[in-house]
Amino acid sequence: MQIYLDYSATTPPRPEAIAALQTAMADQWGNPSSLHSWGSQAATALEQARLQVAALLNADPNSVVFTAGGTEADNLALLGVAGRYRVPQHLIISAVEHSAVEQPAQHLEQLGWQVTRLPVDAQGQVSPTDLRQALRDNTALVSIIYGQSEVGTLQPIEVLGQIARDHGALFHTDAVQVAGRLPIDVQTLPVDLLSLSSHKIYGPQGAGALYVRPGVDLVPLLGGGGQEFGLRSGTQAVPTLAGFGVAAALAAAEMPAETLRLMGLRDRLFDQLANVADLVPTGDRRHRLPHHASFCIAAADGDRVSGRTLVREMNLAGIGISAGSACHSGQVSPSPVLLAMGYGDRAARCGIRLTLGRHTTAADIDWTAMVLRQVLRRALAPLTLSPV
Repeated sequence: MQIYLDYSATTPPRPEAIAALQTAMADQWGNPSSLHSWGSQAATALEQARLQVAALLNADPNSVVFTAGGTEADNLALLGVAGRYRVPQHLIISAVEHSAVEQPAQHLEQLGWQVTRLPVDAQGQVSPTDLRQALRDNTALVSIIYGQSEVGTLQPIEVLGQIARDHGALFHTDAVQVAGRLPIDVQTLPVDLLSLSSHKIYGPQGAGALYVRPGVDLVPLLGGGGQEFGLRSGTQAVPTLAGFGVAAALAAAEMPAETLRLMGLRDRLFDQLANVADLVPTGDRRHRLPHHASFCIAAADGDRVSGRTLVREMNLAGIGISAGSACHSGQVSPSPVLLAMGYGDRAARCGIRLTLGRHTTAADIDWTAMVLRQVLRRALAPLTLSPV
């Protein structure tokens, strides 16, 4: 059996998204900024995609800025706000941000910005009280991840965003893992900036978007032709964005039923692994991404076992999982997210993540649970020394 359980890393493009990409590449290949009919055809495809992505968020289409992915959207949010100021200001992020937020924050620190990293509890949640206490007169931006990709915890974005708004600070959230899986309505959600990514919702890789609330000014990262409302210069990748738009439309239509189905499969996996003594669930079980299960190894003799070890062993069995965040899978250092949640150094090296998607079945869950038990049993078996 071949079972893919790494949907938080990337999702297989839907046939409908591939078809939209191919159609645009074959028939709508013009430059959408050109005034002739070839350009007009490409512009029509581009704006159709913008409408579809905007509908996923209940946003004004003119508030959707297309980017090359979620990472660029995060960078544009943080650095675009920072670029408005001649004098360094204050930025607040959480201790469990994706590196696409953490690294721009580090860059701003080098430029003299003050950066506060809010702590999280053992489930990975930010306290609204901590945010209130961290706000300063010169807080320009608060950026808190919506759904944590490594441990699945959902943050109370409605509360956090309102606290920032009441203070007069802008609020950004990385919603890459949430968009298309849980409803997002930017008309009611108190966010000024929100990032999402095509390849997390069965669209092509290489496309993303930043929602920018009307009235919020950003300084662009790229100079050039002034595309994307002057915020993202460069000829748009129309075929890729066409696929993104179709994926967004299908995600919106299927979300009510698919979210409930994934939650059932997720809980089935947690239940089947509940009595494995050395496997400890991580993240918040109640406030959690619907498709996400994560664990770490807590065995006393588990020093020789890492998350990467389990990923390799599961792969040999035909099952694809991740060692924490896919962006850190190649590192042997402890997970910063698990460390921030209070896990020790050894346990923070032993995190694994199993994320489900539209092709996952109950049979896949049952087989995976059985295989993971066997892999853990072998990996944690006492070492025996051969007699001399």
